[in-house]
Formats: sequence, C-alpha cells, structure tokens
Amino acid sequence: MQDEIGHNPGRRPGGQSGRQRKARPLDGAGLAELALAYVARFATSEAKLAAYLARKLRERGWIGEGEDFPDVQALARRYAELGYVDDEAYAQARSSGLLRRGYGPRRVAQALYAAGIDERHREAASPSDEGARRAALVMARKRRFGPFGGERPEPARRERQIAAMIRAGHRLDNAREIVDAASIEAAEEWAGWPCE
Repeated sequence: MQDEIGHNPGRRPGGQSGRQRKARPLDGAGLAELALAYVARFATSEAKLAAYLARKLRERGWIGEGEDFPDVQALARRYAELGYVDDEAYAQARSSGLLRRGYGPRRVAQALYAAGIDERHREAASPSDEGARRAALVMARKRRFGPFGGERPEPARRERQIAAMIRAGHRLDNAREIVDAASIEAAEEWAGWPCE
C-alpha cells in the first residue's frame, strides 16, 4: 500500500523494514576484524580503541566458544605494537587540529586526556607560547572578537568575548591581549602572524 507520494508507509527508504536486525555476538576473529576496521577508518588512540571494543562487546555479546573472554586492553596494546595505533602521532594531529580551529592549550590538553593519551605524549603535543597566541588570533578572527569586530566593544561585550576565549582554553592574559588589541595589525604582530 502506498501513500499519495508513492512511499510505502511501513518501509524505510532503501528497502529496509522498520525492524532493525540484531547484530551477531562476537567471537575472537570477529572482534579482531572489528578492531582492524576501526583503526583503518579512524585515527585513534590506544585507550579509545579499547573503549570502542568494550562497548561493542557490551552491545553485541560474546560467543567465543572455547575462548576466554577477550582482554580488550591487550588487543589494543597489540595493535599499538604493530603500529596500527600510535598515541604520539594521534596526540600531535589532534593538538594541531584543535589549535588551527582556534582552541587554546587547556582545551587541547583536556581533549587529549579524554582520548586516553598519557602525560608524556600530552606534554609533547602541548603548543608553544607562540602557537597559543596564534590559536587565540584564529579564534578572535573567526568569532569577530576585539579588533576583528569593527569598532571597539563596550565593556559588557568585551567581558563576554574574554569569557568565551577562556572557555575555549585560552589563558586570561592572551584573551585580554587579543580582545584589547588596538588594530588587526597589532593583534597579528602580537601573535607572530604571518609565519616567516
């Protein structure tokens, strides 16, 4: 039976019915295949891979007959040893991506901590002072803060701009410096822009 547009009301587009098919429980080979597909598709950390595999085991269950229940930490560690997962490279890529989008050092550190990156790699991926200033400049330009907004903001608006920069992980002194810059050129000079 079709409605006036020509759709079958009990069917989803693409021929799927309204019922979802229950995924099969995992065994050792299925779990390894799932892990390999995940690392092939996404840049990830060892901890994120282990969390993903644990979630899939909770959702789908385990039927590995004659096999012990899997140690997802050990499987993630094995993939790291094989080079499929590299926490240091992930930390560097994630850090530089967040900085390019205008997030500050504190927000970068929080994102890396949430991804399960250890302190040694978080420290190595933390931005320099110049990198933090450039990230502040990127955010101010994108959000039209300080000199990028045209005229000098009134005090209440200035405070909101500074607060937004602090929430994005920037230090208070950097936020004040960029919002209070006299001109776009002064802000760019403070941030060391353009790169030479």
